[in-house]
Amino acid sequence: MAQRDIAKTVYWLDNTLYLNITSQCTNNCFFCLKRYRRGVGGFNLKLQEEPSVSQITTELSEVLHMRNWDGVVFCGFGEPTERLDVLLGVSRWIRRHYGRPLQIRVNTNGHGYVLNPGRDVALELKASGVDKVSISLNAGDRETYMEICKPTFPEAYEAVLDFVRKAKLVLEVEVSAVRLPEVDLDKAQAVADALGVKFRVREYIPCFY
Repeated sequence: MAQRDIAKTVYWLDNTLYLNITSQCTNNCFFCLKRYRRGVGGFNLKLQEEPSVSQITTELSEVLHMRNWDGVVFCGFGEPTERLDVLLGVSRWIRRHYGRPLQIRVNTNGHGYVLNPGRDVALELKASGVDKVSISLNAGDRETYMEICKPTFPEAYEAVLDFVRKAKLVLEVEVSAVRLPEVDLDKAQAVADALGVKFRVREYIPCFY
């Protein structure tokens, strides 16, 4: 099998390392890259199995000291908080084994508290060494969110807002939305302003067959 065909848990774009720790997700967004691409940057992100902490850290150890990375981001073809304990274990491992200062960020759909009932997800992320979360708000209202993200449970948009409120108490937080005709970015910005967090627009990567 060619190297490019092997699914990766660790990949990089520019000077940032990314960790692809799961294929599971509570959203089925019509604009998600995994619907029509195998990966990004020449890396295959279509995991054949859910990797363990040791599998991820073994792959990570091969590249962690390759250069002075700007940061590490939990972001792949699934929702990282679907496997919260794996996320936490890998984050702690990075803090133990990488001596230079670098930011650890989690890109999340904001469903972590629903996925992990009874746990203070934001506080656990902070304790493991995570500095920042980038939360996919994706819409300025519930109706649009349900239409474009197609979540697996009915109160998904409210869960995102709840995650933002809790996370901003202990972590650096930004929310984002994809530039789409269906999305009123001004409304999404207003939601972010009301929550007291930064807002970022993500550009849509169209599908070409």
